[in-house]
Amino acid sequence: MKPGMVPPPPGEESQTVVLPPGWQSYLSPQGRRYYVNTTTNETTWERPSSSPGIPASPGTHRSSLPPTVNGYHASGTPAHPPETAHMSVRKSTVDSQNLGSSSPGRKHSKENTLTINCVTFPHPDTMPEQQLLKPTEWSYCDYFWADKKDPQGNGTVAGFELLLQKQLKGKQMQKEMSEFIRERIKIEEEYAKNLAKLSQSSLAAQEEGSLGEAWAQVKKSLADEAEVHLKFSAKLHSEVEKPLMNFRENFKKDMKKCDHHIADLRKQLASRFAAVEKARKALTERQRDLEMKTQQLEIKLSNKTEEDIKKARRKSTQAGDDLMRCVDLYNQAQSKWFEEMVTTTLELERLEVERVEMIRQHLCQYTQLRHETDMFNQSTVEPVDQLLRKVDPAKDRELWVREHKTGNIRPVDMEI
Repeated sequence: MKPGMVPPPPGEESQTVVLPPGWQSYLSPQGRRYYVNTTTNETTWERPSSSPGIPASPGTHRSSLPPTVNGYHASGTPAHPPETAHMSVRKSTVDSQNLGSSSPGRKHSKENTLTINCVTFPHPDTMPEQQLLKPTEWSYCDYFWADKKDPQGNGTVAGFELLLQKQLKGKQMQKEMSEFIRERIKIEEEYAKNLAKLSQSSLAAQEEGSLGEAWAQVKKSLADEAEVHLKFSAKLHSEVEKPLMNFRENFKKDMKKCDHHIADLRKQLASRFAAVEKARKALTERQRDLEMKTQQLEIKLSNKTEEDIKKARRKSTQAGDDLMRCVDLYNQAQSKWFEEMVTTTLELERLEVERVEMIRQHLCQYTQLRHETDMFNQSTVEPVDQLLRKVDPAKDRELWVREHKTGNIRPVDMEI
């Protein structure tokens, strides 16, 4: 028996059934029996016929085994057991990459995934159930993994880009709110100025007696009201307008850093994916070359020696190693992108809550100042108070996420 061959256990078929001359029976690492012609190096799953007069020729029992990866068929069985299986067996590595088993009809692991824009997702038909990272919330980190078609063109927009756009829009809204308060301040100042001017009017100043005293008090109340409105405008500036304008001064710069960081990780992922595709193509070519040389040797159409076959097999094995290395690097890049996406989206979520809460607090301060300024007009700001009490960042986020989400399926490792 040659080195590297796996003999059948005692009492098995080789001891009870006579095989044609030159044929031996072996077990694959998965426990499935195959047959080898030790003369021609031919392999087959089906037991060769033992009927007399039927020669064990290469043409009669030509191997139907699939192409090889690192010395294994794509189904997970040894490619050439008789002489070289022991040189290229990488069972632990191949099993870890889920190359499949020899069981008929079983889908290869590669069919369980789907790659879109260089990101690998589980295939919808075979997708296992995934738990949300934050199942009790509508969190950014669970709903923006996929890219979305750009409504303005034919390209796509990354889910993370939508989150950045929302953050930048929020910053712009905050700025516009500050400008709105500034306009309110100008109106208050102009109103106070006109009230003060009117209080100095000489109209009806000649009125005498008690009615004259009452009229003088009417004009004085205008001056008092003007003073109240001036104080109101000053507090609006210091306690509402200025904080709104100054909140998160470097926000846009920070968002640009986040954008570049995540974009760089996606570019690296795309580069690693291209390397995987190149390595996969190279492996296919090496396997095709090995299969062709093996068939030529079997049917005696070429004077290729066994050494040529071994050389082709080594190249095929090397191509398989290169593919697994590229897949591993791709999975590392995707894992890094995944981690940064979760970390960064949670930070964006925190910043959005912080922004909404800050604005809510300062608008509450606005209404409080308004109450203090004009108690008689309380009814005009009461609806504002009611709405401010209902401000809920979590609910706002849920509504926004429902409308803009791009997909809640998280990426998974690519498999060969």
